[in-house]
Amino acid sequence: MATTFRDTTRTPASGAPTTIAAMTTLFVDVPGGRLHVVDEGSGPAIVLLHAGIAVLEQWDGMAPLLVRAGYRVVRYDTRAFGGSTTDDVPFSNRADLIAVLDSLGIGRAALVGNSRGGQIAFDTAIEYPDRIVAVIGVGAGLSGFDGPATAAELALFDEGDALESADPIDADAVADFDVRVWVDGHGRPGGQGPAWIRDAVRAWDRPQYLPGVVGGEPIPLRPAADARLADLGCPVLAIAGGLDFSEVVATARHLEEAAPVARALIWDDVAHMIGMEQPERLAATILEFVEPLATWS
Repeated sequence: MATTFRDTTRTPASGAPTTIAAMTTLFVDVPGGRLHVVDEGSGPAIVLLHAGIAVLEQWDGMAPLLVRAGYRVVRYDTRAFGGSTTDDVPFSNRADLIAVLDSLGIGRAALVGNSRGGQIAFDTAIEYPDRIVAVIGVGAGLSGFDGPATAAELALFDEGDALESADPIDADAVADFDVRVWVDGHGRPGGQGPAWIRDAVRAWDRPQYLPGVVGGEPIPLRPAADARLADLGCPVLAIAGGLDFSEVVATARHLEEAAPVARALIWDDVAHMIGMEQPERLAATILEFVEPLATWS
């Protein structure tokens, strides 16, 4: 059973374009770990799940827009990211998400997940269908699905694999690579994304590759989500950037075709970190998507 500790307030990451009010920080104890959680606002709950190159601060520009619209917005760092910790133990990201909901007294929530956070959101909606009212995937992954890749993209994957398998790992080189491919977007005219996003993601990503980092052992959903899309019964919105990898765009379109109630949106002018690049546009799209749903709690 999760134990919740209330701590201090915190402020947004430096450089975020939107100023947000102070937020209550919570620490939720889960088996073999401790999760750093931010809870603000009131109303139906929306949980924001960060990417694998980021932490909960990636949503600093968008969270207040959802709060002002009348929603309770919850964010947390997954194990070994940001302020969250884990022992070297097997764990379920889905169970951790449900533990956060339980600790806050939230029965059901809509999930918004970027990249790896999107994969966690889809997996959780399949494993715990009674707790999730909708999923918005933002440049999201889908467990068990491998989309197409161009020759240039395959070369980038090989470059990234080589950097991550080096012994020792060069944390600066990996972080620079991740910024180049995920923030800049390999198809972006001019080559680079906004400087403040590049700096923030580099600072969040680099610690994952430092010596001695304990990441635990995430337990995958079995069978994977792609083989169980018939069980993904809640409404789904899959948003992808046209400057992102082909597989990300293909994932959004695949969800639209294969999930029972799903729609895809492809925004040609953004890359992977959509909520940082265009928080107002993404917030408006999320609000339009969830507004027709009956109020949940």
